[in-house]
Amino acid sequence: MAATSTPVDFSELERHRRELQAYCYRMLGSPFEAEDAVQETLLRAWKSIDRFEGRSALKSWLYRIATNVCFDSLGGREKRARPMDMGPAGEPIVENLRELPEVTWVEPLPTPEDAAESSESIRLAFVAALQHLPAKQRAALILCEVLHWKAAEAAELLETSVAGVNSALQRARATLETADPAGVPAAALSAEDRALLDRYVDAFQRYDISLLTDLIAEDAQQNMPPYDLWLRGRDDIFTWWFGPGIGCEGSRVIPTIAANGSPAFGQYKPAENGDGYEPWALQVIEIRDGKIADMTFFLDTERVFPLFGLPLRLDG
Repeated sequence: MAATSTPVDFSELERHRRELQAYCYRMLGSPFEAEDAVQETLLRAWKSIDRFEGRSALKSWLYRIATNVCFDSLGGREKRARPMDMGPAGEPIVENLRELPEVTWVEPLPTPEDAAESSESIRLAFVAALQHLPAKQRAALILCEVLHWKAAEAAELLETSVAGVNSALQRARATLETADPAGVPAAALSAEDRALLDRYVDAFQRYDISLLTDLIAEDAQQNMPPYDLWLRGRDDIFTWWFGPGIGCEGSRVIPTIAANGSPAFGQYKPAENGDGYEPWALQVIEIRDGKIADMTFFLDTERVFPLFGLPLRLDG
C-alpha cells in the first residue's frame, strides 16, 4: 500500500530555495542560471506535488528534481570557465586584451556573512574546477563531499549504484586535483584580514604603488572577465595598473556583500565628463598568508552590480 502524506504547502517548497540555489550554482557556475533552475525546480515540484507520496524526504525529492533541471541545462553546452582555464598568464600589454565570445564565464554569487554556503566549497576557483567534471560526477561530488550525503542517498538520486557513485567520486577528485591546484583560503576573515582590506581600499583609491606593494603578494594573480587575459605576479599587475589600466587611478572602492565567500568591492572610475563616478568592476579579493593573493575584476557591471546591491552611479 502506498504511503500517505500530509499535503505539502508551497511555502514548504520555498523554504528550500536558498540551499537549492547554492547547489544549482555549483552545478551551473552562474547565479542567474541557478535562479532560473530553482524556479523551474519549484514549478515542477508544485505541478507534481500530488504524486509526492512521502516515501522519501521532501528535501531529497527537490534535489532530485533540481539535479535533473541542471542536467537539462548542461546538456550539450560548453562548460563555464575562468580566464586561467583558457591558457597561460599573458604579458601586461593592451594587445593581449581579448574578449572570447564563444566562452561563457563563471559568474560571482553573493554570499552574505550569515550564509552557510560562505566557505571554500563556493569559492570561485572551486566552482570553476567543478565545471571541468561531467554532469553526473559533478552532482556526485557536490552531494557527497559538499552536502555530506551518504553514497547510498546519492546513488538513489542519480539512479545508479553505490559503486557507481564511489567510482564517480574517485574520478572527480582526480580531475579536481589538476583543475584546482591553488589551495583553499581561510573561510572566515580574521581581524588582521579585515585591517588588510581596509588598507588595500585606501591604497587603491590613492593609487599608491608603495602602499600596494606591501599588501599584494609577490606571486599574486589578477583576471578580468570577460577578457581572457590574466596576469601572474605583482610586477606584471602593477605594469598593467600603471600602464593600460591607468584609467583606474582616482577610483572609488566601496564594500559590498561577499562574493563566493570572499570579500567583494564595487569599483567606480571617474566619469569621463568629470561628473561623479561610473561603475567599472566588481572586485573579488582572496587573501592568503596575510597578503592579497588573487583579484578578480568582473567588468559586466550592468549585470553584476544589481545582484550585489551596488548602485550604477556614484555622485562626486
